[in-house]
Amino acid sequence: MNVSRISKLSALLCAIATVLITSSAFGAITSKTHQLTPGEKAQMSGPIVSRDGDLVRVRDKQSEEVVTIWIGDATKIERKNHKLPFYRHTDMDVTALLPGLTIEAEGVANAKGQLEASKISFTPDDFAIEVAQQQQVLANKAAARNAQSSANQAATAAGAAQSSADQAQNSADQAGLQAEAAGVVGLADATAIAAVDQRVSELDDYTIESENDVFFDRDSAALKEDAKPALADLAKLAKSFHGYLIEIAGYASNSLGSKTDQKLSEERAAAVARYFYEVQNIPMRRILIPLGYGSTHPLASNADAVGREVNRRVDVKVLVNKSLGEGM
Repeated sequence: MNVSRISKLSALLCAIATVLITSSAFGAITSKTHQLTPGEKAQMSGPIVSRDGDLVRVRDKQSEEVVTIWIGDATKIERKNHKLPFYRHTDMDVTALLPGLTIEAEGVANAKGQLEASKISFTPDDFAIEVAQQQQVLANKAAARNAQSSANQAATAAGAAQSSADQAQNSADQAGLQAEAAGVVGLADATAIAAVDQRVSELDDYTIESENDVFFDRDSAALKEDAKPALADLAKLAKSFHGYLIEIAGYASNSLGSKTDQKLSEERAAAVARYFYEVQNIPMRRILIPLGYGSTHPLASNADAVGREVNRRVDVKVLVNKSLGEGM
């Protein structure tokens, strides 16, 4: 990657950051949604502010108003042409409707003033770049803290403190380039995926109503029969809540190589998502994008067989967003 390309990409990422910060500030001020006229045909484009089950709140780019979009069985979800593998299972595109993702929607307003979407489309490339930007910001903040700490400790040695600050800044620059690379490569990188998950968890006040782990055999993404009763109970509980969402995270035991572990963790998450959809009649739109985290976040040491068995898992959470209140 040459210097000119790095500079242009950095400028682009900084521009995206400015837009995101401005958008976040506006979103914090805007608490009520714009009501459409029942029967009105409408098209809009903008970032998802929040999700609540079948409803998503989107800030329209033109009017800067927040509109509630209702997603139903007839809503067509379409991924536009893209270079990055946002998620390998294209039949699960509806699960990719995360807060922060920019979408285009069209449909007709219902009696509640919500846009009943007939079609929603998105381009995952832009979102991947935003994720990379988030990583860069986090890396720079960490480097700045390290630099400040070094400066405090070396108050009597200004030269040494400056050297430490320079080294920290260099580390920040390097981390920024790595983050950009993660955006260019796509979300196959476990760190980039974790950043997406963090955005979902922090953007809205989701309450975890229930959580369960299911376990898998080595080198397998087949859902075990003894895991299904617990998932069935979780599905039953989820349906008892209004506006529930299900978050699915797959993991591996760091025993088959990073690429294989990554793919296996994704397949395990997808297997659980399909069980909810095909057996428990959970609409796919009620599932937040099933993510594979590879061998990251182990529950136990992978040094022994028992630990590896525990780490071959999928973590499932039933989430309810209680921060939206009246606007939906």
